[in-house]
Amino acid sequence: MKWLVFLGLVAFSECIVKIPLTRVKIMRKTHSETNMLNNFLKEHAYRLNLTSSPGSNITTHPLKNIEDMLYVGNITIGTPPQEFQVVFDTASSDLWVPSVFCTSPTCVSHVMFRHLESSTFRLIRKTFSIEYGSGRMKGVVAHDTVRIGDLISTDQQFGLSVAEYGFKRIPFDGVLGLNYPNLSFTGGIPIFDNLKNHGAISEPVFAFYLSKNKTEGSVVMFGGVDHRYYQGALNWIPLIQAGDWRVHMDRISMKRQDIACSGGCEALVDTGTSLILGPRRLVNNILSLIGATPRGSKHYVSCFAVHSLPSIVFTINGINYPVPAQAYTIKDYSDDCYTTFKENTESTSTETWILGDVFLRQFFSVYDRGNDRIGLAQAV
Repeated sequence: MKWLVFLGLVAFSECIVKIPLTRVKIMRKTHSETNMLNNFLKEHAYRLNLTSSPGSNITTHPLKNIEDMLYVGNITIGTPPQEFQVVFDTASSDLWVPSVFCTSPTCVSHVMFRHLESSTFRLIRKTFSIEYGSGRMKGVVAHDTVRIGDLISTDQQFGLSVAEYGFKRIPFDGVLGLNYPNLSFTGGIPIFDNLKNHGAISEPVFAFYLSKNKTEGSVVMFGGVDHRYYQGALNWIPLIQAGDWRVHMDRISMKRQDIACSGGCEALVDTGTSLILGPRRLVNNILSLIGATPRGSKHYVSCFAVHSLPSIVFTINGINYPVPAQAYTIKDYSDDCYTTFKENTESTSTETWILGDVFLRQFFSVYDRGNDRIGLAQAV
């Protein structure tokens, strides 16, 4: 995603639409079901997220923080509206939700779009497929009215899944992509671009505040920036090229010593990824330096030692962004602490890191499509 240099944006301006994201603990009917969810989230970190302020047009849309693994918010599709819980994802460009066409067992656990109940539905006989870090889907293309809080996009192109793999028991219905149009698998205009092109938002900007250790408080906002969510100045980082929320990173260091990204590398800022991902050799080096030991698919450190572990510093465009040990370790349901660094299984020609929610909980992030840049500041 991207952010701005100086757009003259003012908090509480009529042009800003705020959508609160809420961090939520999902309740299950039985203890065994709770353990099933916790075990699944622990083993399969997700990769690929309404109230109005009185006297203003700022709309807050809640995102739920589910076990520190993903952030989701509600949208509606169709006439009358049907509600879905989606991941707001800066690494993809398409909106899709499950449909009654879906034959996968996974779809049964999610809300499915009932196309015959929408008077504004229009089906396009075109198929597509998308593969994510933790699952994949196949779908058909359709058009309907989509609402994100007070924002409305009529005749919006989106996808309806007909098959899903890998998403079972993960508490979200679909994905709302916020990346550039060139990365769309459906071939349509993404919802953010439609809102921008039709004047629904005054500035081509959106931003994320992701809560720490609480269910509620996370927010995605469109059309401006509310300065209450960060302290200090926003630091603007140019994209490597327009078309992806990817920036140049100078180095990754610990105790003033480079531990990865020596000589520079690429970093993708990704709200749809829960962890921090990098090349296997470099991730293993970091895990070794902090004394993490493997257990199953995770690496663990002593919870008693977390307070003494050093911060890991990501230097981007000359600015240091430290992530403390309390942020890059997570206590699981059995009170053990696992690390949030993991191998990026996607092969790339250059050293590439994916900065997911572990990083973004520390730093308020702004995505500026008008100037092809990302803004970062210390989150409050």
